[in-house]
Amino acid sequence: MTALVDWRVSVGLVGTILKWLWIPLVLPLALAIYDGTAVIPFLVPMLGSAVLGAALERLPDSRELQAREAFLMVACTWLGIALVGAVPFVLAGTGTIAEPVNALFESMSGITTTGATVVVDFERHSRAIHLWRSTLQWLGGLGILVLATAVLSQLSVGGAKLMETETQTRDVNKLTPRITETAALLWKLYIGLTGAMIAVLVTLGLVGLAPEMTPYDAVAHAFTAVSTSGFSPRGDSIAAFSPAVQWAVIPFMALGATSFVLLYFVLQGDFDRLRESDEFRFYVGTLGVFSAAVAAVLLTSASPTFTAEETVRHSVFQVVSIVTTTGYASVDFDLWSPAAKHLLFVSMFIGGMAGSTTCSIKAFRWLVVIKAFRRDLFVATTPSAVRPVRLSGRVVDEETVRDIYAYTLVSLVFFILGTVFVVIDASRASVTVTEFEAMSAVSATFFNVGPAFGIAGPLASYESFPASTKVVMALLMWIGRIEIIPVLVLLLPSYWRS
Repeated sequence: MTALVDWRVSVGLVGTILKWLWIPLVLPLALAIYDGTAVIPFLVPMLGSAVLGAALERLPDSRELQAREAFLMVACTWLGIALVGAVPFVLAGTGTIAEPVNALFESMSGITTTGATVVVDFERHSRAIHLWRSTLQWLGGLGILVLATAVLSQLSVGGAKLMETETQTRDVNKLTPRITETAALLWKLYIGLTGAMIAVLVTLGLVGLAPEMTPYDAVAHAFTAVSTSGFSPRGDSIAAFSPAVQWAVIPFMALGATSFVLLYFVLQGDFDRLRESDEFRFYVGTLGVFSAAVAAVLLTSASPTFTAEETVRHSVFQVVSIVTTTGYASVDFDLWSPAAKHLLFVSMFIGGMAGSTTCSIKAFRWLVVIKAFRRDLFVATTPSAVRPVRLSGRVVDEETVRDIYAYTLVSLVFFILGTVFVVIDASRASVTVTEFEAMSAVSATFFNVGPAFGIAGPLASYESFPASTKVVMALLMWIGRIEIIPVLVLLLPSYWRS
């Protein structure tokens, strides 16, 4: 039997990425030097990743990156960065994240832009450690944009639909110079959006609308809002800040979950593309409908008691936060009525637009599923009819429709199996976890949302789960972030052998 996968190509490219991982570590290192806190937690991974990356990069290879090698490269990249990212937490030796399993959980949650945390003692950690948590998430958001543009387009439906024009879609399927240019363009948009949010938050602090907002807080939260990630150096998340900050964060979460290609065309003055996008209308409509539904439930609930402005603000904020898979909390929504909590739970399965930093199933897939199901109902009553599924005026080929059905089904299977495991493992470890808490925690980790309900609520932590459960949840974050297929393919014997 002949090996079909040239793993040296994949591992060599992972080495190239690890070799340059020292650059983002400069940010928390500089802050640690400024604050007079420990620098070893950052110096060691900087040196280690550079040396290891350079060694892996030198592995001989016999051919260029092809689709089969790309699967392995994508899976190993996220896993490798998560392992390196955990080192500062362990070396810092402070708090719950110093334990290796917790450190891996926190790092995987960071690089996959999940936002689930095992931190219970925020004040014990240095500002540099918190900045590294935010930097990991910012890298994860940028990384998924670049990899989806240059690599994932070959591997999954989500990536293949990143580009909107027919020409760009063809180019995405080949690693051409145009893709390099497109990735650079998305990188600039990402940097610009992050800078804009930093400026807005700093301004709110300077004019007195957010006296608790420091430049450090502005940077940390801009990193994790634009990347739709959700880590905060504050134990109370965004609830620690004024209503002005909460209102200001909402549009940046929403923009982070909007197709960056669509944002580029809008910046170029092409508003027709925005109006013609079925996916964008579905995404915005979903945010509006769920926000209105949650607000209506809160208004009719006996508790908590909010003013009209608070009701609207918290409803919109939490729906946008969860649909976009950011995971910030403007209030402890775990105290809301069961109806409101179940609406938020359902919104975990939606996600933002393809070609953004968001996670979950994504609006694009749900829209195709709905259109295809309506078509199937019509054809069932009119067998002779030919009615293709159209998205933004273009026909979606049947192979793509089948792929989306399959992806959605597999996602729900992972969710069900994960829930069963969490319930059984919690019972084994004598940890009290209700079925709803298990369901919400699995959906929050697998769909990279972050906070759940109960013991993993918005102002709580995942630290109480057994170590074995946290390892499985870290794997779910990894699988969900790279859209399942690159990991499942690696499990097939036919992938490795002819």
